[in-house]
Amino acid sequence: MYRLVFAGEDGRLYDHHSLGATGRTGDRFVEIAEEDLIKLPQGASLVLVPAGVPLGVTRSGRFTLLEQNPWKSGRAWAVGALLPQGYTRTLLPSFQRGKQEKPLPLMGYTAVACRNGELYAAALPTDDPGPWDPSAYDSGDLPFRVKQKQKDYPANRIIRQLAHCALNYHCFTAQNIFYGRWEGGIPVSPRCNANCLGCISLQPAECCPSPQSRINFNPTPREVAEVAIPHLEPGNGAIVSFGQGCEGEPALASSVISEAIGMIRAETSSGTINMNTNGGHAAGIAEICRAGLDAIRISLISARPETYNAYYRPAGFGLAEVRNSIAKAVSGGVQASLNLLVFPGLTDREEEAAALIELIRDTGVNMVQLRNLNIDPNLLWRHVPLYSGSTMGVPELVDALRELPGLTVGSYSHPLA
Repeated sequence: MYRLVFAGEDGRLYDHHSLGATGRTGDRFVEIAEEDLIKLPQGASLVLVPAGVPLGVTRSGRFTLLEQNPWKSGRAWAVGALLPQGYTRTLLPSFQRGKQEKPLPLMGYTAVACRNGELYAAALPTDDPGPWDPSAYDSGDLPFRVKQKQKDYPANRIIRQLAHCALNYHCFTAQNIFYGRWEGGIPVSPRCNANCLGCISLQPAECCPSPQSRINFNPTPREVAEVAIPHLEPGNGAIVSFGQGCEGEPALASSVISEAIGMIRAETSSGTINMNTNGGHAAGIAEICRAGLDAIRISLISARPETYNAYYRPAGFGLAEVRNSIAKAVSGGVQASLNLLVFPGLTDREEEAAALIELIRDTGVNMVQLRNLNIDPNLLWRHVPLYSGSTMGVPELVDALRELPGLTVGSYSHPLA
């Protein structure tokens, strides 16, 4: 039996002597089986689920709440793992919270278990975790690198924003700009045309707090080019990406991005210029693609309108526009990926999987990037409809995607040159 893992009020981690580990998929609790688990990956972190009472299973198969720590005085609290890039969650932690509790922070809580003193996570590897291993970030020289870049470009507001993101939010794509490597983020748009349920830069005050704030200015093409050119020029697989967590929809700044791409390519042909987008502003996306965009990644939680609209809450567009944006990008020679927001019990429902596969085949998507959706499951289910169809399981969904001819399955953007 894989044992239930929980935290005590003393801040220590415990595994229960008789209760087995459980996980959650959709609105169901399940006992965790060996095939659900891998050893806790390097770079993963364990976190407390605020006000979450852990749920275990007895040897006879009865689910039971663990409210008190059996070894110490005080309450027992649920825990989850936060996975590094390159790993896809297959089960959520099992817990219960009071109905009056505020929604959980926007984190990708993953079910954990213990056996023979070793920790395991309900996940599967889906990409090389190396470039996004936390040990490669937040180095001792990062503040010096930030200070030097700001000294080189004292008037550049994007550099100022990225300095804040790198040092205070510990954003890896922001830090890569200062390290001069891999994928570096360039925020461009303070506006958005959707009101996503799990938006990480703008939330109503009574909801889950945003982990970062959105930019409050409109960069100039020159500011964008000043950041991008030195990042791309050395080559070595460098990427610059528009559409970061600290901004809205980048296609709404299409004129700025298009002019900036012209400036960038006048100086260097190296590296990959990428945009992360919701795909809804078709005219802006078309303009940016014509300007010389190399790759586009479209955020998608579902290829079914009911689910899509419930999560994204789009203004003035829908799935039809998104599909058209993908198809137009592909036909224009732009590498097109889906940033698939994976949530156990939703993404792996049979009707969801069928609609997703149909969209991929119809539009010619080149890659699916599996991204663990960070949201409170109870908040999600209050808005997104649950269907009567059965689930196939996240591993089975990944296998089905890998069987599609010409489709690459991974977890993040890869350089094209």
